[in-house]
Amino acid sequence: MPYEKLEINTPVPVLSWANHALGHEETQMAKNVASLPFVFKHVALMPDVHLGKGALVGSVVATKDAILPAAVGVDIGCGMAAIQTPYHAEQLEGKLKKIRLDIEASIPVGFNENQDVEKSVTNWQRWNDFKDLHRGVQDLQGKAMKQMGSLGGGNHFLEVCLDTEDRVWLMLHSGSRNIGNKLAQCHINTAKELAKLAGDRLPDPDLAYFVSGTSEFAAYWRDLQWAQNYARVNRDVMMARFKRVVEKHVAGGKPFKPLLEVNCHHNYAEKEVHFGEDVYVTRKGAVRAQTEDYGIIPGSMGAKSFIVRGKGHAESYCSCSHGAGRLMSRNKAKNVYTLDDLIEQTKGVECRKDTGVLDEIPGAYKPIDQVMNNQSDLVEIVATLKQVVCVKG
Repeated sequence: MPYEKLEINTPVPVLSWANHALGHEETQMAKNVASLPFVFKHVALMPDVHLGKGALVGSVVATKDAILPAAVGVDIGCGMAAIQTPYHAEQLEGKLKKIRLDIEASIPVGFNENQDVEKSVTNWQRWNDFKDLHRGVQDLQGKAMKQMGSLGGGNHFLEVCLDTEDRVWLMLHSGSRNIGNKLAQCHINTAKELAKLAGDRLPDPDLAYFVSGTSEFAAYWRDLQWAQNYARVNRDVMMARFKRVVEKHVAGGKPFKPLLEVNCHHNYAEKEVHFGEDVYVTRKGAVRAQTEDYGIIPGSMGAKSFIVRGKGHAESYCSCSHGAGRLMSRNKAKNVYTLDDLIEQTKGVECRKDTGVLDEIPGAYKPIDQVMNNQSDLVEIVATLKQVVCVKG
């Protein structure tokens, strides 16, 4: 589906792949971002777009000479990892519950962290840079080490999936944990203080920004890149453990070589070239989809997910959606749905079926097929996956 240009009066246009009218609050949020003087060319909204803090989740914002820390968000580097295994569905028969319990035993979820720090974590070279991070996190290195290789809560998950040819895939969703959150908060607060001192009349206080060439910009950019690296390695550490669990149950512990590996952020910022110019691209709930880039677009815990390859669509800043996107807030989902609904909507999936995950019920999310139809010009589908095991944060 081609994008549409929103009928709003802003200095730069807003292009939307959502194929639906935005609500009043969403439209206002899009207008706020598009009215900032340093936003480049246009703002791009992905098909899963919904309300966020400061900027819409599912938005891609390119900027010249400035960066918006709240547009990146507090889960810096949040993203997905997936590997295609050489296994097939029949090799999992009778083993799903044991696999789920073993995953839960080997990868901490929620607020839990690792009791012991493994060698692959202590050997990470970027620990040497920790002393250069914001002073507000200097007492958190021990915690950051223990949390590397942990899932976190909310909508983070680990899944064993089958594709349409019954091949087994492993997939997970997580970010930079507490350390990324704390770094983001430190810098967002600094940006807000600077805006107050400068008397900036921002359309939303959460759109406070740093200007390139300043020490504050340099400090944020350094910490941002560090946290994005942490998030990627966090997913790698978990995937290695996840892989070992599945190898144990399916192949007696014999290791396999993945047939395809994907690890992509969907909350982050990078320097990129678009329309012939150097810009800072912030993807808040969006995946890079340059030509031949592999990406992961998950549905809910009862729906399909997709491995995709980018088409390099210039107007989207070579981006695509990061998931289905929420239809309703967590609180609303808890009020609308019952435990029976959750059990019904997760039929055939080996997962927790209790009120603790009711806010993640599939019905709280947009239909993933509709989201995929709206971005056929952004990505091509490489594999369609359906989970058989789901471990929630």
